Amino acid sequence: MNDADLLANKVVNKIMELDNFSKWMGVEVIEIKDGYSKIKMPVRAEMLNGFGIAHGGVTFSFADTAFAFACNSDGKVALALDISISFPKAVMENDVLFAEAKLINKTKRTGLYLIEVKNQDNELVALLKGTCYKTKKDLL
Repeated sequence: MNDADLLANKVVNKIMELDNFSKWMGVEVIEIKDGYSKIKMPVRAEMLNGFGIAHGGVTFSFADTAFAFACNSDGKVALALDISISFPKAVMENDVLFAEAKLINKTKRTGLYLIEVKNQDNELVALLKGTCYKTKKDLL
């Protein structure tokens, strides 16, 4: 593992220590690299809406967590500037979701990321595009 990936893992470990919402969601970190994250989450009954499907906000929050991990992986505090999401398939109780965030383009101050959320059958359930603003503040 290179130095950038080691830093990325330290950053995400620190974020997870303080992120009670991600802990409540049951987020498990699978892989972290510089500009990249892959995470996993089970869908529980308390995450369902009145129609018996996962609340869109839960899926959004899960994708946003992967986005945050990837954006902050270089050790600088990053803040979301713009996020859009599409939900091509419903998420059901007992589904296991996987979110993969990848850096698409970066400048000195911004990063553009694409986040795919798939279920245990590798079906795309959400697609998020996010732009973050990179501050000069260190996370660690």
